Amino acid sequence: MSRLLAVAPALPGPPHDQRAISDLVAPIVTGDDARAGAVLHRLHRHSGVTTRHLALAPAEYAGVRDFGHANDLYLAVGTDLAAQAARDAMAQAGVAPQEVDLILFTSVTGIGVPSVDAALVGRLGLRSDVKRMPSFGLGCGGGAAGLARVHDYLVGHPHDTALLVCLELCSLTLQHDDTDPAALVASGLFGDGAAVAVLVGDAHPATGAGPAVVATRSRLYPGTEGDLGWHVGASGFQIVLSARLPDVVRAELAADVEGLLAAHGLKVDDVDRWVVHAGGPRILDAVEGALSLRDGSLDASRASLAAVGNLSSASVLDVLDRTQRAGVPPGAHGVLLAFGPGVSAEMVLLRWPTAG
Repeated sequence: MSRLLAVAPALPGPPHDQRAISDLVAPIVTGDDARAGAVLHRLHRHSGVTTRHLALAPAEYAGVRDFGHANDLYLAVGTDLAAQAARDAMAQAGVAPQEVDLILFTSVTGIGVPSVDAALVGRLGLRSDVKRMPSFGLGCGGGAAGLARVHDYLVGHPHDTALLVCLELCSLTLQHDDTDPAALVASGLFGDGAAVAVLVGDAHPATGAGPAVVATRSRLYPGTEGDLGWHVGASGFQIVLSARLPDVVRAELAADVEGLLAAHGLKVDDVDRWVVHAGGPRILDAVEGALSLRDGSLDASRASLAAVGNLSSASVLDVLDRTQRAGVPPGAHGVLLAFGPGVSAEMVLLRWPTAG
């Protein structure tokens, strides 16, 4: 097993009211199309989002019109934000930068060569021989998949320390004059932020109140390649988001989660905490329905969605942070779950330490 010592989100700037963001975004996305503007405002009102954090000052977005400009901003703002989250997580864990053996970096809202994790090595004071594993393309599933892959590494390196760094500046993917329904939905759903988790192998001497990673499972649903992802063009990342995504979750999820649990002698009712990425109201409703969860099981996910929006790969770590701060009983089991392009599901079985 591996153990999670700390998780820390970092959010840019102050929170902005969803209605104010709607008024900002509408002329950029819909131009003079009054009907599309009305649809945008309606979708934003029903997104489950109350506030979001933005990488830039609101007035700056109208001037971001090409991919190169947006990506330069992603690298500049994003590196600072990821560094802040990493420092906070390492401080919580009591881990010095020189102790870190692996950094796994995941993002889907910008690119860099060298990637952001390379910049973090010097910024954070990590060792020059730290192992780096940058990842692109996992989307909202990146936080859960990242935990799983870090766990895999630590099983083979039980004395080591690892950082999982999730960075998403979704607002910088905003497309001018894109009235496609998926773009209108996305413009009201996604927020900006980073989150970092610190994990150690089970032979590491560090102790903490965080959960152990017991097992992981990944699933790629055939025939769903066109349901979620990016179309990459001259203007940058254009959202691909199918209306049938919740139906895929309802039809497929239960068997996968039940299989993960059954391998460890557990059932859905044995799970004390559900840590589900804040994919939107319809996704959360689909998870609840597929698993027949008790009322309130996804309160932390809904609170994250309302406060910061869907942070893509960083979302599930924000939900995990909220879950831990709300309190978890000793010995509790949890399932951490996120969906990404493919369509894929990433599942992580957690167990919190027993008392004493």
